[in-house]
Amino acid sequence: MHTTKLPKEQKKQLIGELQHYFHMERDEELGELPAELMLDFMLSLLSPVIRNQAVEDAVRTVRERMGALEEDLYSLQQASRTARK
Repeated sequence: MHTTKLPKEQKKQLIGELQHYFHMERDEELGELPAELMLDFMLSLLSPVIRNQAVEDAVRTVRERMGALEEDLYSLQQASRTARK
């Protein structure tokens, strides 16, 4: 399974956020290594779900836009002479 790779600075920031959360919400100190392991676990769990939802959203948007484009194209058609009878 493909795990999302984060830039070093972004990963460091998220580790800090996890440590802050544990300190503020649970009154626990979370070391850097346990926070990194938790982040990696959460990414492996959540990345496929988020990626799949993003793909579904993109597919829905493309379908809607293609439908609108198809309507626009059909509106450009001119009536033929045989249809005017």
